[in-house]
Amino acid sequence: MENKIDVLVIGGGNAALCAALMAREAGASVTLLEAAPREWRGGNSGHTRNLRCMHDAPQDVLTEAYPEEEFWQDLLKVTGGQTNETLARLTIRASGTCRDWMRQHGVRFQPSLSGTLSLSRTNAFFMGGGKALVNAYYRSAEKLGVQIRYNAPVDRLDIQDGRFVAAYVGNERIEAKTCVLAAGGFESNRAWLREAWGQNADGEWPADNFLIRGTRFNQGVLIRHMMEQGADMIGDPSQSHCVAIDARSPLYDGGIVTRIDCVSLGVVVNKNATRFYDEGEDFWPKRYAIWGRLVAQQPGQTGYSIIDAKAVGRFMPPVFPGVKADSLPELAKKLGLDEEAFMQTMNGYNAACHVGTFDHTAMDDCHTEGITPAKTHWARPIDTAPFYGYALKPGITFTYLGLKVNEQAAVHFKGRPSDNLFAAGEMMAGNVLGQGYTAGVGMSIGTAFGRIAGTQAAKAALTLALSQREREQEGVSQREQEGEAA
Repeated sequence: MENKIDVLVIGGGNAALCAALMAREAGASVTLLEAAPREWRGGNSGHTRNLRCMHDAPQDVLTEAYPEEEFWQDLLKVTGGQTNETLARLTIRASGTCRDWMRQHGVRFQPSLSGTLSLSRTNAFFMGGGKALVNAYYRSAEKLGVQIRYNAPVDRLDIQDGRFVAAYVGNERIEAKTCVLAAGGFESNRAWLREAWGQNADGEWPADNFLIRGTRFNQGVLIRHMMEQGADMIGDPSQSHCVAIDARSPLYDGGIVTRIDCVSLGVVVNKNATRFYDEGEDFWPKRYAIWGRLVAQQPGQTGYSIIDAKAVGRFMPPVFPGVKADSLPELAKKLGLDEEAFMQTMNGYNAACHVGTFDHTAMDDCHTEGITPAKTHWARPIDTAPFYGYALKPGITFTYLGLKVNEQAAVHFKGRPSDNLFAAGEMMAGNVLGQGYTAGVGMSIGTAFGRIAGTQAAKAALTLALSQREREQEGVSQREQEGEAA
């Protein structure tokens, strides 16, 4: 027992690293297994850039206040109530107190830059983005003595009566007193996505047209394995962080730069050149993650974001330039859309715009009247050349099907929490995110539950070691007494 690893962490992103660091700080021996090679380490966390934080007053890079209740209402809105309030509020409160600890491990923050100013009140940005955060944590973990192994994909676990015994990397068996599962979802398993999304009324398999914004290494092997082991699951396999991204993005690891952020400043049409949702429903950072799912429900899983010259400079510029035209009919032609249908949509929209005081930083009063779907904010006629169009495809960042946990991050089997198996990050995010998303909350969940899981795993391991020593001492004492009696 004494030679066993205290805490085995499976995964290599933000949640896994937070767990490893907390467990090591608590005095436990820690080994971390990352499936990816060193150059691709960090999972989806390398693609992130900020953390959603509650705060009751301005704090360093955060402006004004973002109290617990407002954060909770934002989360409630985007999830449509599909969230565990206890675990959600635990995440929210933890988000307000974690930054000093993050700084101790080398993470640095910066003020919001142009194009992200609407987030200055709610989100703390990492200097150097998610890659810098991941690298800082790895440096700190190495310094503290965490054993890190790359190219070490775990494909199965030995679990007995809800207790973790060992993990397998191929034929290698790795025993540990406790384990933290933080190995991500199944967003890169295209067969599983196909199965989850099924076939639509047009006979299409929508998932066949999905692009993967996140890491190619998240195949969901351990999620599937845990389902087979009888772990309690939570979430819908078709629910995910699904964003409308540039259709020209790479199949894997496109990350945050593939986003098209101008949706709220124009209109979005499908390949039939018709609008299908309110583009001005809310601020883009709060609602961007609904658009992937909306586009996935359109014919050919394609949408087109249309803006004019008035929108330029008011959003983060895309990596690839849009299709540019001097007139709307020319734009339709270049995008391969039916010109007549497109002009009917655009003329109808332009005529319906009731322009008030336009302000892209506030929920303004510019809206449409007399058309469906309405555009409730930032509705201005698209009438000023040049015009731009961006083809959109659904981009999956991470999936929400995962392991049911409690406030101690313990994995459940038949309603009972395991005493030595914990989960953090994407593998349990479905407890908080039943659907939808709001910017930065994935990092809030990963940081909160990574730290909880690491703390609890270390506590369980050290308690086990203590009771083992006590039993051994009792055995020695008993043998001594028996010797004296003899």
